[in-house]
Amino acid sequence: MTPPTSRTWAKRGHTPVLRVRGRSQRRFSIAALTCYKPGERSRLIYRSRRHQDHKRGGRRSFTWTDYRDLLIAAHQQLGGPIVLIWDNLNVHKDHRMRAFIDAQDWITAYHLPPYAPDLNPVEGIWSLLRRSSQANTAFTDPDHLVRALRHGLRRIQYRSDIIDGCLTETRLKLTTPRLQPQVVRGVKPQASPFPNALPGQL
Repeated sequence: MTPPTSRTWAKRGHTPVLRVRGRSQRRFSIAALTCYKPGERSRLIYRSRRHQDHKRGGRRSFTWTDYRDLLIAAHQQLGGPIVLIWDNLNVHKDHRMRAFIDAQDWITAYHLPPYAPDLNPVEGIWSLLRRSSQANTAFTDPDHLVRALRHGLRRIQYRSDIIDGCLTETRLKLTTPRLQPQVVRGVKPQASPFPNALPGQL
């Protein structure tokens, strides 16, 4: 729970010192989707999870089922098909995760290029959290950290302009060229099943 420092001050000649407790073995994870659709308000959907002490054999990160449940919740909240664009985290490429996505007719998934955090709007969300909810704060216990993070995320949820700004920072565009219909073995061309696809980032 070592806090990031955004700015400090002290008397001239005195180095500012921020005292915190020793590092905790407990861990708190957050996964988030920034959701965009032309003509509609941008959304932030997230889920959090507190992990057990890893010394007791607990997992210290999200499992593929956690991401699956997040996608299902997003589909229910957004009420439409999802075009998911996410990074190359190992769990995102888990064969069970791929099988789940392949089995759904409401989700189409693409992966960002390797090592391209600058193309992921969610990285902007994490940066904002570090510079606001976490900066210059010595958290007293895990509950204090959880409250601060959730409060910060809720504030961002109400600011679609901030979520839009995270997309703008990536220089990606919502619009894409219309795909040309193709005839495969005499099959009649059909319109895309995702006319109003919702790009998302995780």
